[in-house]
Amino acid sequence: MSSTKNSATLTFDGKTIELPVVRGSEDEYGIDITRLRQDTGLITYDPGFGNTGSCSSSVTFVNGEEGALHYRGYPIEEIAEHCSFIETAYLLIFGYLPTRDQLQHFSTLLTEQELLHEGLRHHFDGFPSQGHPMAILSAVINSLGCYHPDLLELESKDQFLLAVSKIISKVRTIAAWAYRKSIGRPFMYPNPSLSYCRNFLHMMFSIPNKIYDAPQEAVRALSLFFILHADHEQNCSCSTVRMVGSTQANLFASVSAGICALWGKLHGGANAAVIDMLTTIREQDIPVKEYIERVKNKEFRLMGFGHRIYKNFDPRSQILRKAAYDLLEKTGNHDPLLDTAMELGEAALSDDYFLERKLYPNVDFYSGIILRTLGIPVNMFPVMFAIGRMPGWVAHWYEDFQNPAMRIHRPRQIYTGARRRPVVPMNKRKKPGEPAE
Repeated sequence: MSSTKNSATLTFDGKTIELPVVRGSEDEYGIDITRLRQDTGLITYDPGFGNTGSCSSSVTFVNGEEGALHYRGYPIEEIAEHCSFIETAYLLIFGYLPTRDQLQHFSTLLTEQELLHEGLRHHFDGFPSQGHPMAILSAVINSLGCYHPDLLELESKDQFLLAVSKIISKVRTIAAWAYRKSIGRPFMYPNPSLSYCRNFLHMMFSIPNKIYDAPQEAVRALSLFFILHADHEQNCSCSTVRMVGSTQANLFASVSAGICALWGKLHGGANAAVIDMLTTIREQDIPVKEYIERVKNKEFRLMGFGHRIYKNFDPRSQILRKAAYDLLEKTGNHDPLLDTAMELGEAALSDDYFLERKLYPNVDFYSGIILRTLGIPVNMFPVMFAIGRMPGWVAHWYEDFQNPAMRIHRPRQIYTGARRRPVVPMNKRKKPGEPAE
């Protein structure tokens, strides 16, 4: 295949066709193959979709080579420094940073929508006490459609805003109650006088006779965690939300599917794997240098390093590294796992083996330390990820919802099974591998 800036030429089996080249706003180029099968009978083969653009999007830009992440054009470093999580959510969903009045209106809507229908409250009684919070979160988010049937078909921007407010607000309540269910504590209702992150910590850790008043350092660290997880382009869970949404499934169902995709240990469960690794190193008293050598010998995996997209530092990890230090220092806590993490990071970044393979710390390497310091148990780590990612999922779902040219997603395949064959009568069938008579 040859190409210019405007088109690419594909030659196959003596036939040549011109394929248009599309250009993104950050000078990314892609070959438009929407007519490839129609014009040639061919499809592309790309397991894992690592080289396939499934859509065009104006939500988030990731440059893995330069280690850059932008939300609606704003660098993540500036967003993390200057914006709250609710401002960030507004930006991702509606496309621009809110004014003071717009932010106040959105915050008021979130406060109004933070309570769950009492019928949903009893829905939690159907889950076993040992039920995983991610399973509960996905099921209850999906159940919101039963309690708000008027929002299954969004016919106006006001309806969309109401649906957004319900999901962004209620996901905190659902998540906190899933945790309380798992430890046998009574549910704490949200407090309308508290901010988004402080309210979540209240519902997590207050008890009826002792209200938990989270320190400002904890609130800020949680806000940062949510901001840095709010969106990350077309990852597995985001693509799942867009794929389910392409069937014209409602927002609640589509986001619920995204939660299920996020649950996997290669996605939302990665930071828990980092904590498991650090705990193993300390409990087994393995010297960090020895662990590094055993990683190179394929005896262990180095969790929290490397990224499917980033071939440089993950910009989110650098922000969370400082946030972890600040949180531990200001709260007076000392987590020995952070010492191990720092030593492990320094050892890996001074080793040519990891540098040559561009294995740098990613966002998961430090996020688990922050969540541990906040008192969040490991089984809640992916739930925390889901709360943060909710604005991104909503933004991508709505982008497709507004697109009149959207088609239901339907990937192709290269079939490698048996060729056409007749059905053998029951009395003449043989077991696989059994010789014929």
